Amino acid sequence: MYTLSDFDFDLPQELIAQTPLQQRSASRLLDVDGDRLTDRGVADLVDLLAPGDLMVFNDTRVLKARFFGIKESGGKVEVLVERVLDPHTVLAQVRASKSPVAGSNLRLADAFDVVVGPRAGEFFTLTFSGDVFDLIEQHGRLPLPPYIDHAADAFDEKRYQTVYAKTPGAVAAPTAGLHFDEALLARLQARGVQFAFVTLHVGAGTFQPVRVDDLREHAMHSEWYTLPQATVDAVHAARSGGHAVVAVGTTSLRALESASQDGELKAGSDDTRLFITPGYRFRTVTRLVTNFHLPKSTLLMLVSAFAGFDQIRAAYAHAIAARYRFFSYGDAMLLRLQAPPSGATAVDASASANTSAASAASAAAEPFHPGRPDA
Repeated sequence: MYTLSDFDFDLPQELIAQTPLQQRSASRLLDVDGDRLTDRGVADLVDLLAPGDLMVFNDTRVLKARFFGIKESGGKVEVLVERVLDPHTVLAQVRASKSPVAGSNLRLADAFDVVVGPRAGEFFTLTFSGDVFDLIEQHGRLPLPPYIDHAADAFDEKRYQTVYAKTPGAVAAPTAGLHFDEALLARLQARGVQFAFVTLHVGAGTFQPVRVDDLREHAMHSEWYTLPQATVDAVHAARSGGHAVVAVGTTSLRALESASQDGELKAGSDDTRLFITPGYRFRTVTRLVTNFHLPKSTLLMLVSAFAGFDQIRAAYAHAIAARYRFFSYGDAMLLRLQAPPSGATAVDASASANTSAASAASAAAEPFHPGRPDA
């Protein structure tokens, strides 16, 4: 059974991309085909995919979800909206020297007040004085990931959104999609590649490391997704024609896999806490375009389940040696689904249950150390 330490690795600080490239599709692409690693560019996806293959994109739009303000007492607060519940109410993280009490007011961005409601676990319920989306767009700040060391500027506000972003609700970008510009999308369509969309509103929990060594004890953060019937139909058409179903990003993959937990892909909306670890049996997705992920993260566990633990370890070692750019503004990988090791089993988390999946693999598996010479 894999444990948390198996997914740790050392990354040189200078490989954490702090700014995006000027051209989205100029990023590098590590093509991982089993044990074969090939250095390519994102634009090479046009040649790597075949007519009839289906790419599934996440069309969520990142909110300007960060606010600075003051309490009624004058104390400073920082608010990060996690989820919009209705046109006037959100769940949010609130950082302050002393937590605000229910019924009190917070003045945000020196522009409007919110009323503090009851706690919901680690979050506070906040009621806005006007339309949530309008106030967020007018007065909020873009919440860049914690490993990016500059405040968001006008360039970030453009580049930390996908070109097809449509439905507001995320507090972090579906970063694999940041590599696609209009020209590349047009070339893919001309190739005969089909497009479909899901919406999964990425939460701040995507940046949180797992803190328990036994992965079965990890409580996955919840995210809301919507899967249209048109996307279900597109997936069925691709699969019946023998074509690949390519998730653009782990968020698209989690939406598709969450919606097929009973064995059949179904349209609809729901919360998902699906935690994918090695041994998980994938039901829908056969290829994955994804960025490089944080050590000890659920996303590193997901890609290890998809492409193979040893294969991902080798891919990360190669990427570090070849000076790929890491994380949200970094480069990408193209992964192909690998069969789980013989005899592997897994307890899958349902798309709505507050449970996590058990990992299952060889007890003799070596830790994930991509920086080691023998990795």
